[in-house]
Amino acid sequence: MTAFGLLGFIAVLMVGGYAIDVGNAVTARTQLQAATDSAAHAALMTREFHSEADSKQAGVTIAEDNMPPSVFGYVIDPSDITFGKWDLNSETFTPVAGSTEAVRVIAHRNETRANAVRTYLLGLVGLKDWNLITGSIYRTYYPTCLMEGFVAEGVVDVQSNNTYQNGFCIHSNTYVSINSNNTFEPGTVVSMPDLSLLDLPNSGFKTNDGLQDALRQGSWNIRILSRIQGIIDGLKSFDPHYSRDYISSNSIVTLTGKKVTQADLVPGHIHVATCGSGGGHLTIDNNVDMGDVVLLTDCKIQFNQGVVVHDAVIATTSTSAKSMVASSGLQVGLNDNCAPGGGAQLLTLGSMDFPSDLKIYGSQLLAQYDVSFSANANGIQGAAIVAGGEISGTSNMDMGFCGTGMEHNFEAAYFKLAL
Repeated sequence: MTAFGLLGFIAVLMVGGYAIDVGNAVTARTQLQAATDSAAHAALMTREFHSEADSKQAGVTIAEDNMPPSVFGYVIDPSDITFGKWDLNSETFTPVAGSTEAVRVIAHRNETRANAVRTYLLGLVGLKDWNLITGSIYRTYYPTCLMEGFVAEGVVDVQSNNTYQNGFCIHSNTYVSINSNNTFEPGTVVSMPDLSLLDLPNSGFKTNDGLQDALRQGSWNIRILSRIQGIIDGLKSFDPHYSRDYISSNSIVTLTGKKVTQADLVPGHIHVATCGSGGGHLTIDNNVDMGDVVLLTDCKIQFNQGVVVHDAVIATTSTSAKSMVASSGLQVGLNDNCAPGGGAQLLTLGSMDFPSDLKIYGSQLLAQYDVSFSANANGIQGAAIVAGGEISGTSNMDMGFCGTGMEHNFEAAYFKLAL
């Protein structure tokens, strides 16, 4: 009985040791995976505007914050971080030097790094350490709604008799208000954090064909809004992150008058106009073709009748409720059936108000506050309107979807765990 008891006691120790040590290994692996994921996210997020070396160091720093080397050893070093590309179809990662699209991070707790996970009772049978390795791949992505559609922190209010073509998106981080007799083609998206807040007339879904199928619930951080000032500063300093291929000169043209005529514009140049603390107006004269230029100002901007803006950036730091206004017929972008190039970007730290016959082709409007507009019935094709406040649109519009020809729009990457 004594011998049998000793054998039974050893068996209990082995089973108990296995349970304790395996549980400890699972806990350690979970901790290591969390640190790996955090490091990959930090490295890829930093890579958006920094070098590979700085981005790798950011990943290492986050890993060490989660798992201090004094306790866990060096689980990740710069050689464990690789930038590259992620293929969605094959779900494979390919290392590519200089890439900002994806990152792979491998973390180690093993004998080679002298930080393996020690066992307890299993050491009695010769298993002294667990060698652990975890990996994480993060990739960037760009929400479709920000590529083409209406996106606002506040209410998006659109009226009646509008057609939204396949791919077009309407998103509000508050709620969406829609009137009657609108058509939402299959593939359109209307989203907000709480679908119960959707504002509809009594006729509801009966007079808004396709709306019910287009509804999605969700909320997200509109990152590009916090970049508006940085984009303006970057353009002025010729930061390569914001370079425009149609700007061929590193010299700045200073505009001294308060009216911009065709003769004032020098193609291939950045133009700067200043109104000062008084917050005056800068008027773009009738029928001016603003092509191959960048205009940066602190003035409120008035676009006179017939102005066409293409292959251009017009930006103001004015915070006025009417920091950009227009007379009838402002055209932003070339009506080129979604061909490459020809687009334009309007940016403001205030609000935009375009009361009559706005036409947008393959272009982007970014406003820190509100955007209100009355569009030409067939004058929307490839539009990205993003507002930190509200978006208010009008009736009788055909919102066309391009999918191409908007390569110069300003974007802020989002980050997703791929594997």
